[in-house]
Amino acid sequence: MSEIKCIGIITAGDDAPGMNTAIRAVTRSAISNGLKVKAIFRGYKGLIDGKITEFKTQNVSNIIQQGGTILKSSASEEFMTAEGRKKAYENLVKEDINALIIIGGDGSFTGARIFAQEFDFPCIGIPATIDNNLYGTDTTIGYDTALNTVMQCVDKIRDTATSHGRIFFVEVMGDDAGFLALNGALASGCEEAIIPSVKTSDEELKSLIYNGMKKSKNSSIVLVAASEHNGGAIHYAELIKNEHPEIDVRISIIGHLQRGGRPTAHDRIIASRMGSASIHALKKGLRNVMVGINNDEIVYVPFSKALREVRQIDKNIVNILHNIS
Repeated sequence: MSEIKCIGIITAGDDAPGMNTAIRAVTRSAISNGLKVKAIFRGYKGLIDGKITEFKTQNVSNIIQQGGTILKSSASEEFMTAEGRKKAYENLVKEDINALIIIGGDGSFTGARIFAQEFDFPCIGIPATIDNNLYGTDTTIGYDTALNTVMQCVDKIRDTATSHGRIFFVEVMGDDAGFLALNGALASGCEEAIIPSVKTSDEELKSLIYNGMKKSKNSSIVLVAASEHNGGAIHYAELIKNEHPEIDVRISIIGHLQRGGRPTAHDRIIASRMGSASIHALKKGLRNVMVGINNDEIVYVPFSKALREVRQIDKNIVNILHNIS
């Protein structure tokens, strides 16, 4: 820690509600520990292009409630090359930045891990992704807000589904992890959640819909995790339409609504805790780790483990959904 006088802070990859809260926490925790803070704009691309500005306490005033990221983000193919990472390192040296705090998801941490190894540079990751798919932490920044957005959207869709006796296939984000689809289905009383990690055959789905209609259910909602492996909501809607042309089947793709909005209290709290913990990690001499929360305690997970291991769906939640749907 004695060698670290200035930290850089960056948001990379897809945005997630609560990133600004984490930026605020990192900035103010660093300053209170006698460190300078330099903000890197536009993700890794901005690091390569030298889009770097010193941050003071006032730079992060009144952002705790804002969605998105004030530092902006963008994809950077150049950072995936050795030449691009060398430019990034040279800019960090030029700006006298001694450590890097990365707020993002698995793609951002993959880049950070490679960069840290190549240049022996201290990097700390703060998990911010609505997918909630990083191993070693019970939750990620943005997931709770996105989950509440899914629930609110499905609640509204159910009003029209009930009014017209329709079956809706609602597609949500979450990558192959499926946490948004599964827990969103449980929270909003859906009949089924189709997620890549738990196989639902076409015959099982048709049986579910048919049995529901026999029980005089006048509407049903099925949440589908968007994935290249399952064809999404369109595939399953067409399957039921072809089998039961008498049923009014509709599709709703929530899309990027899930990424926006003011972060929930839960996301603001964990973002504040994780942001502060990232500075404590540097004080402890840690490097190349992700800050996580496990059983409501702060933990530090090596990048290699967070990226190598797969966070598993709790099969008990799947059973609960099936039992009470």
